[in-house]
Formats: sequence, C-alpha cells, structure tokens
Amino acid sequence: MASPSAQAASAPRPDPYPSTYQVIASPAVLLQGATVLTGTGERMEGADVLMVDGRIAGVGVNLSVPANTTVVDGRGKWVTPGIIDVHSHLGVYPSPGVRAHSDGNETTAPVTAAVWAEHSVWPQDPGFNAARAGGITSLQILPGSANLIGGRGVTLKNVPAVSYQAMKFPGAPWGLKMACGENPKRVYGDKGGPATRMGNVAGYRAAFIEAAEYLKKNGSGNDSTSKKRRWGKQAAGKQDLKLETLAGAINGDIRVHIHCYRADEMATMLDLADEFGFRIAAFHHGVEAYKIADKLARSGTCAALWSDWWGFKLEAFDGIQENIALVDRQPGSCAILHSDSADDIQRLNQEAAKVMAHAQLAGIEIAPERAILWLTANPAKSMGIADQTGTLEVGKMADVVLWSGNPFSVYAKAEQVYVDGARVHDLNDPSRRATSDFMLGQPATTGGAL
Repeated sequence: MASPSAQAASAPRPDPYPSTYQVIASPAVLLQGATVLTGTGERMEGADVLMVDGRIAGVGVNLSVPANTTVVDGRGKWVTPGIIDVHSHLGVYPSPGVRAHSDGNETTAPVTAAVWAEHSVWPQDPGFNAARAGGITSLQILPGSANLIGGRGVTLKNVPAVSYQAMKFPGAPWGLKMACGENPKRVYGDKGGPATRMGNVAGYRAAFIEAAEYLKKNGSGNDSTSKKRRWGKQAAGKQDLKLETLAGAINGDIRVHIHCYRADEMATMLDLADEFGFRIAAFHHGVEAYKIADKLARSGTCAALWSDWWGFKLEAFDGIQENIALVDRQPGSCAILHSDSADDIQRLNQEAAKVMAHAQLAGIEIAPERAILWLTANPAKSMGIADQTGTLEVGKMADVVLWSGNPFSVYAKAEQVYVDGARVHDLNDPSRRATSDFMLGQPATTGGAL
C-alpha cells in the first residue's frame, strides 16, 4: 500500500481558483400537474416536480409536500431539466463584440494549454441573462478554436454574479479545448506553422509526447499506486502550467473536447487519443459525425452538433440537417445539440425542434422525451456533471424549466427557470429577471431572450 506521502503526491493539484458558488435560499416549490420530460427518456402526464433545499425531492403524480411549499400550477405546461450548453463562449466573447472583449483565443502559439478560459470570463456579459431566459441553467465556457490546443474550459451555473468563481459549478471537471482542421493552419500558417493538416497532427503529438515525459519524470515508472498522477505535486522541477493541463487530460482528470468537422479527422483524433491513453469526451461541431456515428458510439464519444449550420467553409460542406438524428440512432450514442452562438443559446429548444422536423421528413420519428436528452442528460454526461444535473431525479440539483407549452414548439417560452431550486428567471415577474450592470441605462433591459 502506498504511503500517505505518496498518496498525497498522486492527487491532482487543488484548484487555486475554487468555486465560491452559493445556492440561493428559496422555499420548497411544487410544479403541479404538468407534462414532465425527466431527461431519462420518460414522459409523464399530469405529473408534479417537487424541489426542496435546492434538490429534486420528488417526481410523480399527487406528491405530498412539506408545509409552506409554493405551489405553481403546471396544467397545460411542460417541465424539463434545465438546458445545458456544452459549447459556449459567453463571457470570453461577450456583447458587445468589440476588440476589448475579444478574450477567447490566445493566438500567441499553436499550443496554449496553460491558459484557462475562466480567467477571461466577464460575468456582466448580457448574454448570460438572455441565455437564462431561454432555459439555460449550466454551460461550459471554452476558449476559441484558433489553436491546436487552446486551453482549459470551465463549467458555470447560470446565475447572476459579480465574479466567475461565484458562477463556477462546484466539483465540475475542467474541459480541454482542442481544434483540428482549417482553423489552426489558417491562423498559424504564416506564423511558423502548422500550415497543413499533417502539421496539425504533428503538433498534437509533440505536445502529448512532452506531457508523457513530464508524467514519467514526475511519476514512479510502473508503480500502479501512483502511475501518471504525481503531476499534482512536483517531484522534479518547477510547476509547468501547459504540461500540467495536458497531464490532466492523459489522466482523465480534465475532459477533452475537440472542435472537429470532418469524419476522417475525427477518426484520426480517436487514434491520437489511443496513442497517448486519453479519452475524448466530445467532438464539437462535427458536421460529418453522421458518417462515423457507429465508431463514435463504440468509442463512447459524444457528438456536440448544430441543428443545421452548413457550407460556411469547405470543411463544413458535407453538413446535413439530419446529422444529430443519425448520430442519435446508434445504440449507445451520445448526441448533443450545442450553440457556439450568443444567439442560438437563447433558443436551443427550437434548434432541437428543427432537427426533429428534418428527421421526420427523412422518415425518422423522434419523440420529445428522446430529443430532450440532446439538451440535458447528454451534455451533462460529456461534461462530467451527470451525477449532479441533467435529469429530474431525486437527489439531483433542482435545475428545472417550466415551459408555457411543448418546448419543441416555436411558440413555447421558458416561463420560469430554477437553478438549485431558486427561481432565477420568471417571464411574468420583472423582479426575477436580472439585468447586467453593463445594460443599465440601455434600452434593452428586459432580461428576456432577444
């Protein structure tokens, strides 16, 4: 058995910028008599959702409730888990989109694994409030896609706050943003490279070879009690922020998210992951994911996709509107609908509805209780927070949306949004619609989706 000192050395380094998020105190709430999509694949009619002390306390029909519970009439309305966006740049590319706010890409080197997106997040971005009005309760903020390895992403709870740490999802693992294809070679082709796709792959390999050597130097060879994990406390040399992040990815402590469009490149990246012993949590954008849907399912890799973006550059040329539906059909699949947009994040429910409509034209029927997984359970899975949120199950965080009707209708609105049981947005109560300090005195201060 490893000694206490060896066990301490094997643990990842503690977060130097820990979450200070605090659950907003709120009374028990019962959403009563609604159509409920649990996010587990189940649909319940005339059902109740009970939230107590920030957690889901019950889901079912005719629930018993504690004294002094606030009862909300849900008849004719729908309830879902809060929507989770796995790919957002809110806060690092905030509104207004001016150079002073351009903090998402550290375009100083092809590999900038040392940087952390959270250190660019501006909590006053009005986009957070607009996203909340669209039912977004959690989101992963990522660096941009200019670099081969762009740095760490951070998962936030979508609550009004002054600091990013007050939004930081407690216990959520970091993500590592990588990018393949056109972007890195376009940005760095005239800056010393990479200038080609083969240059891209050589760049990833060089970075992970260096990280593997770092682990070897700071680990203990083949000793299984501490193999790979002594990067948390340096045994040899000073702390290296770049290699610490890459080591965390190899170990599985940091989840790898890769911007990648073409099927052949996704296959190459899966081989890269095998070469260095890490796992890819999700490919993002993946307009050709439908071509390798079976391979993605077998590898346990999620595909975070748009509903219909196509043709805006050559590597997006083979995008089709049935992409998510075809990925979703594979047994063991993990299809996700993401935004990558300050506009689309406000209506991801409608983006999902577009996928359902195009799938139906292709002869694929997708029920609401299936489609909701693309927005809730599956992104939570890819982000490593599925044990806490993404479904309406007893004991999980009470991240919940009450919709005016079927959320996959163009007419549906998020009437009430709860984060950890606190009503943080109410369409009919202006006091529950936050306004960014930046927007004070500006004409658009209603706090609703734009």
